[in-house]
Amino acid sequence: MEKFASQVLPKARIDGAEKTVVALVVAVLGLAVTGMLLYTSYFGGLTALLLRSMFFSMMAAAGLLVIASNTRLPLVRAVLYLLAIAAMLPGPYLYENYHQIIRRGAIANDMDKTLFVATIVIVLVLARAYIGRTMVAISVLALAYAYLGYLIPGEYGHSGYSTGRLASNLFLRTEGVFGIPMGVAAQYIFLFSFLGVLLMKSGLGQTFVDLAHALTGRVQGGPALTAVVSSTLFSSINGSAVAGVVTTGTFTIPLMKRAGYRPKTAGAIEAAASSAGQIMPPVMGAAAFLMAEMTGIPYVTIAMAALIPALLYVLALLVAVRLEAGKFNMARAQDEDVPSVLHVLTSRGYMLAPLVVLVGFLIYGYTPMKSVVFAIATALIIMPMTKATRISPMDLLLTTTETVRNTLSVVAAVATAGVLIGVLTLTGLALQISSLILDVGGDSMFLVLIFTMFASFVLGLGLPTSAAYLLLAILVAPALEGFGLPLIAGHMFIFYYGLISAITPPVALAAYAGASIAGAGANETAFESIRLGFVKLIIPFVFIYSPGLLLIGSPASIILQTTAAVIGVTALATAFTGWLMVPLNIFYRAMLIAGAVLLLWPTSMPDTDPRSLAIRLAGLALCGAVVVFARLSSRTHHKEPVRS
Repeated sequence: MEKFASQVLPKARIDGAEKTVVALVVAVLGLAVTGMLLYTSYFGGLTALLLRSMFFSMMAAAGLLVIASNTRLPLVRAVLYLLAIAAMLPGPYLYENYHQIIRRGAIANDMDKTLFVATIVIVLVLARAYIGRTMVAISVLALAYAYLGYLIPGEYGHSGYSTGRLASNLFLRTEGVFGIPMGVAAQYIFLFSFLGVLLMKSGLGQTFVDLAHALTGRVQGGPALTAVVSSTLFSSINGSAVAGVVTTGTFTIPLMKRAGYRPKTAGAIEAAASSAGQIMPPVMGAAAFLMAEMTGIPYVTIAMAALIPALLYVLALLVAVRLEAGKFNMARAQDEDVPSVLHVLTSRGYMLAPLVVLVGFLIYGYTPMKSVVFAIATALIIMPMTKATRISPMDLLLTTTETVRNTLSVVAAVATAGVLIGVLTLTGLALQISSLILDVGGDSMFLVLIFTMFASFVLGLGLPTSAAYLLLAILVAPALEGFGLPLIAGHMFIFYYGLISAITPPVALAAYAGASIAGAGANETAFESIRLGFVKLIIPFVFIYSPGLLLIGSPASIILQTTAAVIGVTALATAFTGWLMVPLNIFYRAMLIAGAVLLLWPTSMPDTDPRSLAIRLAGLALCGAVVVFARLSSRTHHKEPVRS
């Protein structure tokens, strides 16, 4: 039992019988919530309020027990245990009194108010433990604004709301804690996370690495290319840049260093590659499902729209690491050290079947809930096929508990986001914040985008993918919608800028994780990550003015804009590396940057307008001239490593 308890609570600071009991309760809660969600995802049976509240109760109780197990202070643990007991009340209470609550019009009584206050305390404790002070501070400010709005003069003030009114809106209805964000966590995020953990336990992560190595291992810079491909695939399942770095980075970063990559570059490549999973369909760090619910746009439409920008990011990263290898004249791997693609697919390709089933059912039109259930069922069918992929009932139980731990930050985020949405909807403050951005930006869409970019970056600092998107969708997205932009373009814009803090100081969690594994400086790795992941910084502006990248517009516009973007980001990646068959001096790098700007620069003219075509042809000519120069120079250039 001690080993089991340590696996359920890997960071526990308690031991003995107490640790065993806490681990057993967490395991039971994990099994119960997984079973409930699998059943309701396929068969239905619970209304939105009841499903979300039951899910919250079990997850919050498990989360509080995990927090308690990680502290040695007996008094703090005792308080957390009491809160865990209290967390189990909202779901069963609402289930038992659901019809009575409807009959009284969701007007809160004394018990409702008491449970509402307890729920808010639990939400704030979870938020503090799992996503930091930022969301706690924002939630407290929102609640204070709801209570004390009568003290604020002018258009931002209001008459104030009582505890009863807040309990009615934020606790007894699907407009607060149990709102759309909690529904997305319960209906989508948890089960997709469960599928990801299940596949990783079966060895799919190593299959990704082997497949990527087979595809790229024989190319110069193969270890870095392997890192980009495998980390992108892995992170596209779990949606966490930091998790991708610490999981695949322990394998890929030492390989890159042995191949000749500098430590800061190896750490930065892994950080930038793992960040690709946040924007890569089909999961996008669960934001794809959140975006579908928040905008009303079908999930498949969002996933398809996100595909080209995400592939441009990966393309630029692949180009940069390949040229980096050429710049330092790195050795290629020996053929005998690289497996063949056919061997990987024939020996372990069947492990990709759950992902094929998932994407296939989504494309065919099934709901994400049923699609992921089919994918999980497929995984459970194929895993016993070989000894290497077989997992025991105990491993399956541990998979549920690991899923609980992995999604606790999401539950904390969506609960606080629900509080924020409820308050902003009740007071009308969300529209006023958007109006403020529009007032500052005036009639200039470019200025509005600039202010929105900075607001998204600041509000997204250090937040998980889903939390960052939720916060920005509430506070910032309406400003872009008010400017007449396509709904999906505005939400994608804030989504991208809310995520860049993973590789940009002062937070740069993914870059810092990569730096610690690589043995490099934290900030130098972060700045190297920015150089490699620059597409995240520029592509949102590009797809706002060239919506063909989001598959909006005629086929001709989509093809022209995509082609221009492919050449443009490739040119920028080359310019930032400073090497193309030969070293490039500042003049040729400037030519590439100028060519890329002309290719990517937004114009108000139609794509088929001769002037627009002339601008892009001029950019193409500049890039082409550099390629010709590099080709001619490479015939006489002696390939010695270039040291920076």
